[in-house]
Amino acid sequence: MAFEYKQASTMEQAMQIYTETKSQNRHPAYYAGGTEIITLRRINQLNVDVTIDINKIAACNVHQMEEEYLVIGSCITLTEVEESNYFPLLTMVCKEIADRTARNKITVGGNICGEIFYREAVLPFLLTDSVLVLANESGIRTEFIHHVFEGKLLLQTGELLVQAFIEKRYLTQEYIAIKVRQQWETGYPLITVAALKLDGQIRVAISGLCPFPFRAFEVERIINNQSMSREERIDLALAHLPSPILNDVEGSNEYRLFVLSDLLEKIIDRLEGV
Repeated sequence: MAFEYKQASTMEQAMQIYTETKSQNRHPAYYAGGTEIITLRRINQLNVDVTIDINKIAACNVHQMEEEYLVIGSCITLTEVEESNYFPLLTMVCKEIADRTARNKITVGGNICGEIFYREAVLPFLLTDSVLVLANESGIRTEFIHHVFEGKLLLQTGELLVQAFIEKRYLTQEYIAIKVRQQWETGYPLITVAALKLDGQIRVAISGLCPFPFRAFEVERIINNQSMSREERIDLALAHLPSPILNDVEGSNEYRLFVLSDLLEKIIDRLEGV
């Protein structure tokens, strides 16, 4: 069956289209920027034959400060994040994703929900215990990101990521974000790390080390233990990473661990004394 494009103006309409096309044994996907859908379909790695454009859904386009939270809709592009700069850590991570032309199209929701394993935009959301607003046929649910993100966002069939809420207190914390590339300036990353310090404790999230981005809770516990030397902490942290460690054309697993060791040193240098 031919590829088909549909447009929704409300969450209810988007989910209705999704359900209807799914019942026809077709393969729908929500569409905002479309960069990943185009890329993966071109190389036959994504089985999608109906795209549902959600760009006209008002709730997905919210990007504003409220009383206690920064609210970011899933259709906000990475360029919009950078230009508004409400959350400098998120800005720093987003502006290192792809190039400017691509960032004009890539959305926050698309990056978080994507299939390409880097998904660096999720790192600041993991570090800040953000709350996600998700819509499905039963209504709206809100979940802390750690309850619904395990290497990827655990969406129900037809469920839509609408917004993310980040508490204001996180927006002004000390932070560091570093992307290491093996090749050219805008090529795929080897490893991206993001970290911030809250209440005297360093938090760390990592992309590109494993086939999924993650918040490194065990690494945090170890590197915050100042009863050990810095070298001991880093060595122990490297022994408590999830698996598998990626081993691909961008870099071997041994090289990735070597790079991460250096990045953890930089994180401690930047945040431990502040």
